[in-house]
Amino acid sequence: MARPRRRIRADACALAMVLVAAAASLAGAPDEAAFLAENEAAMRAMMAGMTIEPSGDIDRDFVAMMVPHHEGAIAMAQAELRYGSNEQLRRLAQEIIVGQSQEVQVMRLAIARPSEPSAGPRPIPDRPHAAEDRR
Repeated sequence: MARPRRRIRADACALAMVLVAAAASLAGAPDEAAFLAENEAAMRAMMAGMTIEPSGDIDRDFVAMMVPHHEGAIAMAQAELRYGSNEQLRRLAQEIIVGQSQEVQVMRLAIARPSEPSAGPRPIPDRPHAAEDRR
């Protein structure tokens, strides 16, 4: 039996986007307004990219949602580098750019390869509902 197709949405990110937009309206300094505007644009692009039509391939769907999520983090980190002054946060932003870019490449490479044969789903010990899954 085929699963009904439905759009996958990340409501928590939508709430964050609303909060960023509200903060932008309260921004005082020109740099702060520009920073918040860039972050709002990054959030909008991320949310649009993360809304996918399920393909039936969990791995592809995971990558399809995670790539825009990572690209949003990269855009936000770039805004921190442009406008932020805290050196510790600027270093963190640089690490985010490098790390998230590498992870995007790894994910894209992983789905470009044919899937390896599997013996079925593997249990994930730290899942909150793992005990329920075994019933």
